[in-house]
Amino acid sequence: MNDTQRSDDVLTVQQRIAELARERPEECFTALNHYLTVDWLREAYYRVNPSSAEGIDGQSWPDYGKHLEQNLRGLLDRAKSGEYVAPPVKRVHIPKGDGKETRGIGMPTIEDKVLQRAVAMLLEPIYEQDFKDYSYGFRRERSAHQALARIWSQCMNQNIQWILEVDIRKFFDTLKKQWLRKFLDRRVRDGVLRRLLGKWLQAGVWEAGQLSYPEDGTPQGGVISPLLSNIYLHEVLDCWYTNEVRPRMKGKTFLVRFADDFILGFESKEDAEKVHRVIFKRFEKYGLSLHPEKTRLVPFGRPEDTDDNRPSGPKSDTFDFLGFTHYWGKSRAGRPVIRRKTMNKRLTRGLKAISQWCRKNRHEPMLEQVAQLGRKLKGHFGYYGLTGNMQALQRFRWEVIRIWRKWLGRRGDPKGMPWPRMLQLLKFFYLPSARVVHSIYAAKP
Repeated sequence: MNDTQRSDDVLTVQQRIAELARERPEECFTALNHYLTVDWLREAYYRVNPSSAEGIDGQSWPDYGKHLEQNLRGLLDRAKSGEYVAPPVKRVHIPKGDGKETRGIGMPTIEDKVLQRAVAMLLEPIYEQDFKDYSYGFRRERSAHQALARIWSQCMNQNIQWILEVDIRKFFDTLKKQWLRKFLDRRVRDGVLRRLLGKWLQAGVWEAGQLSYPEDGTPQGGVISPLLSNIYLHEVLDCWYTNEVRPRMKGKTFLVRFADDFILGFESKEDAEKVHRVIFKRFEKYGLSLHPEKTRLVPFGRPEDTDDNRPSGPKSDTFDFLGFTHYWGKSRAGRPVIRRKTMNKRLTRGLKAISQWCRKNRHEPMLEQVAQLGRKLKGHFGYYGLTGNMQALQRFRWEVIRIWRKWLGRRGDPKGMPWPRMLQLLKFFYLPSARVVHSIYAAKP
C-alpha cells in the first residue's frame, strides 16, 4: 500500500467517525479499536516528526523504522491485549516568559508517540464536532493567527470595552485526572482506547535521574496531551461560557482560547466584573487555579469612547496575548485601529537565545552561521510578521546583527569586528530582511 492510499483510507475512516459524531452529539462511542490496525499505526508513524527527541530508551524515529513492520505488529498486539506498558516520560524544563519560571516538557519514546498519535487520530474526529469555534490551539487549520484575527474583528466591530486577561497556573501539571476521566466518559468508552489513555495518565516521569508518579497533570510533549487538554478546557471553560455566561450578559461578549491561554471581551463593564468575580471559583471547582495578579480586567474600548469611563489611576489600555501586545493606534487615515507589536518579553527571550547560539557557534564557518541565522530570522518573521509590526521586526533583525557582530569579534582577531567590516560582510552574506507575512485583516477567524 502506497503512502497516498494509506492516507486516503485513514481519511475515509475519520470522515465516517466525524459524521456519526456530528449526527449523534450525545452518543458515547464504545467500538473504535477495530480501526486500530497495522496500516493505521503505519500512518501514525509517518505523522510523527522524524526529528522528534528521543525518549528514555534512546531510540530515534529512523531507528524504529528499520524494522517497522515487525515493530508495529508487536505494538498492535500489546495494545489490544492490554500488555502494553506506557514507558516513563523523560522531562526537561525550558524557560517560560521572563525566564523566572520554567515549563516542563515531556519526551515520550518514539513507539509511545506512534501509539498516542494513532489513538489521537481516532478521537480527534469525534471531538472536532464538539469543540467550539473560538477554540484554536492544537487543532487542524485553526492557527494562532486566526485567533488573533478573531480578536481584532470582535474588538473592532462589536464595541468591546473591556478585556479579561486570564492566566492558569501550571495547567498541564495540575489538570485533575479524575475530572478528565469523567469528561472522557461522555463520549468515549471503548475499552482498548480507555485502557491506553489510563496508562498514559499513570505513566511515570523520569527527571534528573529520578522516577516519579505525579498525582495530577499530563506531561507536555506527549502527542495525546494537547487533545486531552482541549477536552478538559472544553468542559471547564468553553461549555460554561456558551451555556451559562453568554446568555446572562447584557452586552456583547466574546471568548478566544488557544490551548490553555485565553481572553474574554465585554461591551459592558458590569458584565466584565461579574465574570471576573466568578471565574476563579469556576476553575477551582475543577482543581485549577488562576494567577490573581495576572488575571485582570483591562479597559480596551476605542480611545474616543472610553475617556469618561476609564478607572482612575494609571492608564491601562494594552493586553498581551499569543506573543503580541495589543493596543489602540491610528490608521493612515487617522481613524482608531487595533495594532499589535511583539511582546517585549518575547523579543528579549528571542534575542537571548540568539546570543547564546552565536556564542556557542562563533568559531563555525561563516556560511554555516549565516545559514542558521537566516533560518532563525525567517522563523521569527514567519510568526511575528503581522501587519503593523514592522518596527519590531526591524528592531529584532538589527539586534541579531549587533549580537552576531559582537561574537564574531571574539573569534580571536585582535582587531575584533569593526562596524565598517561588518557592513561589508553583510553585503556578501545575506540575512533576510524584515517582512510582513500575515495580513491580520485578511485572515479568516
